[in-house]
Amino acid sequence: MTTTEAHDADDAQQAPGAHAHGGHGPHGYSKNKADHLKRLRRIEGQARGLQRMVEEDVYCIDILTQVSATTKALQSFALALLQEHLGHCVAEAIEEGGPAMDEKVTEAMAAISRLLRS
Repeated sequence: MTTTEAHDADDAQQAPGAHAHGGHGPHGYSKNKADHLKRLRRIEGQARGLQRMVEEDVYCIDILTQVSATTKALQSFALALLQEHLGHCVAEAIEEGGPAMDEKVTEAMAAISRLLRS
């Protein structure tokens, strides 16, 4: 396992929000929280739909089409969240300067890297 993979595995095992910011708002997404939750519920419904399709022995290509739609919805959500993170958390750290700025930029780059690999 590479160092990057080990770091990613550690990130995946941490509780949501367990990074340097303490895990409690307000965050960049806080003002759009209701919209994000609505979007995530829709994605959850798509995932449940995939389960039903498999249970009902739906044609493979039809399931793959739905997988693609669900994947695109998650990617779109991730990009919106990333944009809000850059516009709020990273911008705030840049204003403050110091080591927090470097930490937030490095953290954002790692998140972008993970998104590109997925």
